[in-house]
Amino acid sequence: QVQLIESGGGVVQAGGSLRLSCAASGLTFSTYAMGWFRQAPGKEREFVARISWRLGFAPVYADSVKGRFTISTNSAKNAVWLQMNNLRREDTAVYYCAATPRTLPFTTENVGYWGQGTQVTVSS
Repeated sequence: QVQLIESGGGVVQAGGSLRLSCAASGLTFSTYAMGWFRQAPGKEREFVARISWRLGFAPVYADSVKGRFTISTNSAKNAVWLQMNNLRREDTAVYYCAATPRTLPFTTENVGYWGQGTQVTVSS
């Protein structure tokens, strides 16, 4: 049984930082791309960042978070982290860890497994 368990969400003031964690179990980590999506109230779920063995661990970011967020992984721990710095109010959302088969584009349609989500709230 595949499980993606997120942690690390919370409430932070604008300009602050949070670190999200995603612990994966039950899947062969090297055959998946791992990453994060987020969904704000009333909006569609959107891509945030991803990382993949197939691409030599080169991370890819949404333009809205580039330079502020950093995705990282350690295959030995089957975990993925998202370091979020200089947070803005518009970063407020539920953040979801996701896994897609590494041969497919990292889109919501191709996600094979979702985490349960963790709330990030940025206050002014």
